[in-house]
Amino acid sequence: MPISRSDRPTVLLTMGDGRGIGPEVILRALSMRSIRNLADYLIIGSLKTLRRHKRFGHVISGKSGIGVLDVGSGNADTVPVVYLDTALRLLKQKRADALVTGPVNKEVITKAGIKFIGHTEYLRDHTSSKNVAMMFVGKRLKVTVVTRHITLKSVSKRLTKEKIIDAVKLTHSFLKNNFKIRNPRIGVCALNPHAGENGVIGREEIDIIRPAINGLKRTITDIDGPLPADSAFNSLYRGKFDSLIAMYHDQAMIPVKMVGRESCVNVTLGLPFVRTSPVHGTAYDIAGRGIADPSGMIESIRLAAKLCLRRPR
Repeated sequence: MPISRSDRPTVLLTMGDGRGIGPEVILRALSMRSIRNLADYLIIGSLKTLRRHKRFGHVISGKSGIGVLDVGSGNADTVPVVYLDTALRLLKQKRADALVTGPVNKEVITKAGIKFIGHTEYLRDHTSSKNVAMMFVGKRLKVTVVTRHITLKSVSKRLTKEKIIDAVKLTHSFLKNNFKIRNPRIGVCALNPHAGENGVIGREEIDIIRPAINGLKRTITDIDGPLPADSAFNSLYRGKFDSLIAMYHDQAMIPVKMVGRESCVNVTLGLPFVRTSPVHGTAYDIAGRGIADPSGMIESIRLAAKLCLRRPR
């Protein structure tokens, strides 16, 4: 199906794991006229799977203007990667502006023989992007993580000055260019409780985090840290910072989801195109029951369209 190149951005939506809630939340989101009016859309997935959601059949009937690229259902464990590869091909051909990904199951993909740690790493590797970062954008909170999908015991070993610097630079640039914040205020979380108590509870703050911050102060003037994570998130929520840099995945995700799981969006920084996704998973337990909350997908689409309008096309 040809992709429209109107004055509106073109957004691709990969269906994700068809056994989960991805198809439902995509259709629920696109059933809203306010969302349909933001962009031109192409769903990449299985038409057969989408048609099971008969309540939202009008969304893919052709009358709505929403396209469906039927890649089929194939091997249910691995076909979500086929959807993703198809989207990447279209994005590389400049036939679309943004990608919104539906939830997948990393475990089943990996067990089926495909190396897949997560969308962020897969997209990085398949776009030859040198530095990428995962930012969570939620209600009153924007948080970038330095390390992503690794074990907690590996964080200290994998944490480096260079990774922190890259995460801060990507965040600073993103806030300036996409949220039009002239001088972003960035807080950097410590790794250890109480910011390490000057080496009493670990030396990562002294040996890694503080040197990274000091090196950044030459070009980024409004940066503070290392800060005890508990107080840092309180300061972010109250508006002292525009964004925080967290050292590991759950240091960021727990407060972000507590404040507003429904409205939280995962944004990949550093790619040559816009990519967003909800932060929820496949939710197999409620799939097919017609009760999935589309809020995360709605916000992911809304933010993707907004970011497209702020990038040169």
